[in-house]
Amino acid sequence: MTYVVTDNCIACKYTDCVEVCPVDCFYEGENTLVIHPDECIDCGVCEPECPADAIRPDTEPDMEEWVEFNRTYAEQWPVITRKRDPLPEAEARDGEPGKREKYFSPNPGQGD
Repeated sequence: MTYVVTDNCIACKYTDCVEVCPVDCFYEGENTLVIHPDECIDCGVCEPECPADAIRPDTEPDMEEWVEFNRTYAEQWPVITRKRDPLPEAEARDGEPGKREKYFSPNPGQGD
């Protein structure tokens, strides 16, 4: 099992989760985060820290595409280990459906 970041992080990018990760397996894109599924140790401490409820275990239904999404971008983006402010529109976009299609950017974030 691994944990993955899903659609609800996009256009929010809360970073509460990165500070609690014991293995630094979060990677930062321009407007979202991902978890490297091969580095995650399945401890689960990140999941309750996410204000947007965007971190899910891969054992939930239909998570295969999110595992690959997280793997793909974790291999391209820089690691992030420090909490930063969320994106300005985070509160307004939290829970909005279809954020991947509307807002996702493949550009890397700044990382640490």
